[in-house]
Amino acid sequence: MKKLLIFAGTTEGRLLAQAMAEKGFLVTASVATDYGREVLPQGENLTVLTGRLDEGAMEGLLEKEGFCQVVDATHPYAQDVTRNIRRACEKMGTPYLRLLRSGSLLPSDAVQANDTKEAARLLENMPGNVLLTTGSKELGVFASVTGFDSRFFARMLPMGTAVEEAAALGLPRGHIIAMQGPFTKELNVALIHQYHIDILVTKDGGTPGGFAEKCQAAQEGGARLLLIGRPPEEAGSMSYEQVVKRLEQMGEEEKR
Repeated sequence: MKKLLIFAGTTEGRLLAQAMAEKGFLVTASVATDYGREVLPQGENLTVLTGRLDEGAMEGLLEKEGFCQVVDATHPYAQDVTRNIRRACEKMGTPYLRLLRSGSLLPSDAVQANDTKEAARLLENMPGNVLLTTGSKELGVFASVTGFDSRFFARMLPMGTAVEEAAALGLPRGHIIAMQGPFTKELNVALIHQYHIDILVTKDGGTPGGFAEKCQAAQEGGARLLLIGRPPEEAGSMSYEQVVKRLEQMGEEEKR
């Protein structure tokens, strides 16, 4: 039975892990957080590993388990993680596939930044309340922006560590919105009105990340949209459907 390692930090990664386990692969799904483990429970043919792995730990895992294939289904913005997975696979000689969700049609009136640091610089000259919908990982980049402790509101997963880290950065607890998505346009609009938001900061998380709903809410709620652009698309990346087809072919070849 073929052993498959999936870095399953996205909706597509979790769906792929469950689908391949049902098709008879021995699947190990690697997730970074306890929340990732909770939404992807272990089952027949499916083992979940929790915790962030550096390149060396990835190499050790590949050497120990002898996976026939690695699928990188991490977030489009997780460049460092993808880089480490690629390098570990190259060093250990393990076949690698990149599952990458497609980008979105971007609103023409959005203010665009190349990365989080540029977004923080732009916010210095953009007055008004700010709703961050980019998660907790890069919250520290925004902490130096003038008025961080008074005009910034951050939406993040309801994980205790994330909330405590946000508070430690100086964000008042009343400005921390700990919620689990996906979020409807209506809920986004309600948050914009509730906190008198003038600027909504987001990344292009595609359909699974509720990107369209955030764009629509910003327009309807009268907030400016500050978009952190996606990294350049990686050569050889594949859609969910393409990865499933490739893996199914591998399974059929083993049966012959």
